[in-house]
This record gives sequence, structure tokens and C-alpha cells, in this order.
Amino acid sequence: MRMIRTGTTAAIGLAILAGCNPAATTTTTTTTTTTSRPVAEAVPGKVETSLTPEQVAAATAITRAPAPKAAARASAAQLDTTTAAQKSAAAEAPAAAETRLGSTVASLGDPTQGGFWIKTPLVKARGIGRIFNPANGKSARVDLIPLDGPTSGGSQVSLPALQLIGVSLTDLPTIEVYRS
Repeated sequence: MRMIRTGTTAAIGLAILAGCNPAATTTTTTTTTTTSRPVAEAVPGKVETSLTPEQVAAATAITRAPAPKAAARASAAQLDTTTAAQKSAAAEAPAAAETRLGSTVASLGDPTQGGFWIKTPLVKARGIGRIFNPANGKSARVDLIPLDGPTSGGSQVSLPALQLIGVSLTDLPTIEVYRS
């Protein structure tokens, strides 16, 4: 008899709690957008550059790539979602004049963010630029993304960009940063 009373009390308690569920009484519509960057970075806003809008669009097509699939988070090759054409275009010599922003110590950024980018305190607004590895002369066209901190602080670089400039993913090289 006691088990029936306890079971009934538990069932009534669960029914009352189910009635308290805000989702049961409120209807909301949520739109979700999936991008290769966090929502704060999905809309880049104004890009500081001396390039024409057509050049910016072309550079963006080179530097952006989708995030890797959740199941592919095992190796560097699986995390790199850039195409061979993007890698080739990103490695080309600059076509426009560039401004040297400075040198920075580079480390691997979030490997799940696709594309060629650098998050650096050397810029205060998004832009398009290039990173250069003076140790071997290799460079990569990248999105320049502001990073809070002193300009003497280090920078985070995407996995494909580090690979393109010939840097081991565990190294901390000093690289040069340019704005296009």
C-alpha cells in the first residue's frame, strides 16, 4: 500500500513540474545560422583596406572556408577544409601595395575555425592582409581579425595558414603581418 501511495505522489509531482515547463506554454521561433566563425564574427562589418570592393570579394573567396564536420576532428588534414585552389591563391605574391603592421609571435588558433585568418592585436578593425614567415620566405593571404591585448602580445593563426607558411603546429614563430 505504501508503494502505491509513493508512486502516486511521484506521478502527481512530475505532472505538476511538467506544467511548469516554459516551453509547454510559450511558443518561440528561433532561426539558427551555421557559419565557420562565431556569430560575433559572422558579419565582418567594415573592412579596413585600400583594395577595391572586387578585390575584397576575391580575397574573401580565398580566405574563407567552412568549419570541419564534427566527425572530422581527429587530424590536421581532416580539420583543414580549404581547397587546393584556395591554398594556391592564398600563397600567391601580393597584387596590391601593402602596409607592414609589425611582427608577432604566432600560435595555433582554434583549429575548428576554417579558412585563412590571423587574430592579432596589431589590428583594431577587420581587414585583409598577409602573413610572412621570414625564416623560409613563405606567405599567406589572410583575414585580419582584431584581438584584445597589447600590440606586443602574441597572435593566433588558423591551421591552414600556419601550414601554408611552413610552420609546425607546435612552434611559436615570429612572423610579419601586412595589411592590403
